[in-house]
Amino acid sequence: MSGFIDEVPIQIRAGHGGAGSVHFHKEKFVEFGGPDGGDGGKGGDVIFVAEGRMMTLENYLPDRMYAAEDGEPGLGQNRNGKNGEDLILKVPIGTQIIDAITMELIYDFNHDGESFTIATGGRGGKGNTFFKTSVQQAPRYSQPGEDGGAFSLRLELKLLADIGIVGLPNAGKSTLLAKITHAHPKIAGYAFTTLSPNLGVVHRHEDLFRYTVADIPGIIEGASKGVGLGISFLKHIERVQGIIFLFDGGNLQLEEELEMLRSELGNYNDSLLQKKFLLVINKMDIWDNDPSFTEEIQKKYSHLGEIICISADKEFNLDYLLERIDKVFFPEKAKLVYENT
Repeated sequence: MSGFIDEVPIQIRAGHGGAGSVHFHKEKFVEFGGPDGGDGGKGGDVIFVAEGRMMTLENYLPDRMYAAEDGEPGLGQNRNGKNGEDLILKVPIGTQIIDAITMELIYDFNHDGESFTIATGGRGGKGNTFFKTSVQQAPRYSQPGEDGGAFSLRLELKLLADIGIVGLPNAGKSTLLAKITHAHPKIAGYAFTTLSPNLGVVHRHEDLFRYTVADIPGIIEGASKGVGLGISFLKHIERVQGIIFLFDGGNLQLEEELEMLRSELGNYNDSLLQKKFLLVINKMDIWDNDPSFTEEIQKKYSHLGEIICISADKEFNLDYLLERIDKVFFPEKAKLVYENT
């Protein structure tokens, strides 16, 4: 996801309607031919469609103006002009269309295949045949085509993840995502490996249900005000059902780190503080998975909430973590599964 683009301004224009034709019937041996000018074609619409396979808005960087096809003008012999082709613009699920002038939300895509017509093509003009009456037998005028709708827009992508993994840089978020999903984020042993959100799908209980997990780039103090990777990626956890706070087992300062993380989330959007959450300590292989030390840590920090210790890299205790995710974040689905097993 090196080309992750989640905001882009664009201009769109629906097609102009074709002009009506001024034309008169011409036929051998017919002295007075009547009007036979056809109507102009309708301009094409601009339609956005959500595409589940798309992950970023990078396709919209090369061109900033997108226009549907104009309708063709009418012709003689009452031939109408061809309608302009609609312009289909595909965007990732989670894309919001915002009016770039008023900054008002126009549309929010939440489902694969969802479509929205943002601009309607202009109506084609009537040819002179339309204006023929008993009084006016030979009108020498027609209508011009009408303009199509045009807008200045801002496209903003907010990932539609069910669970967000939040933590300091190098807590192991990308490793955990890779182990529990089929995602392949860049992983290395230094801070700020993740420079963009990564998204993966967890398949549970022989695919009886599934959910998406987003790995958010490491949050540091001041992120909600633009420090570090800053505010640009916090928006990608606005819509999650729950949050996994992930901590580095080699640097056990849970109270201070949790307070900072929650403060940054709250400063960005206080509704995030109302989300369900789990506290997960990663890299327990550092203490050789010693059960007595694990129990000591869980007891020490029990006042903060449920503490789950794992090693994402060594794949230790991941099954238990997934079970707890099922029951804490998806209780209704989990109830159906676990009651029948």
